[in-house]
Amino acid sequence: MMSVDAFREGLDAESLAMIDALRSIVSSSCADLIEQIKWNAPSFGTCDADLITLGIERKGGVRLVLHRGAKPKQADGFHFDDVDGLAKWPASDRGVLAFRTLGDIQAKRDALSHLCRRWAQAAT
Repeated sequence: MMSVDAFREGLDAESLAMIDALRSIVSSSCADLIEQIKWNAPSFGTCDADLITLGIERKGGVRLVLHRGAKPKQADGFHFDDVDGLAKWPASDRGVLAFRTLGDIQAKRDALSHLCRRWAQAAT
């Protein structure tokens, strides 16, 4: 399994800065989550569930995915209220946020921290 440091070494400077900013937001707002590389990207979760995964966008920028594992689990009636409307929700338990620049992330830092904290509580 690849380490987080090895993943970071393969990034260009701009992507690294954005990924590190997101990692910092997630880890500071969800201190009890464990970070590992899963799906070839930094992923945060518990021993039982993957909850937040970061990634590189194909056309530039980075993404943060809120999820409850590899496949949506819509049949269980889960609902999450994204009060700030930050994410696009292709499924009730899968939110995707895309960022083109580090400034985009920094401008939403507090709201992202709140969203990640609420997601980790609701999704576990």
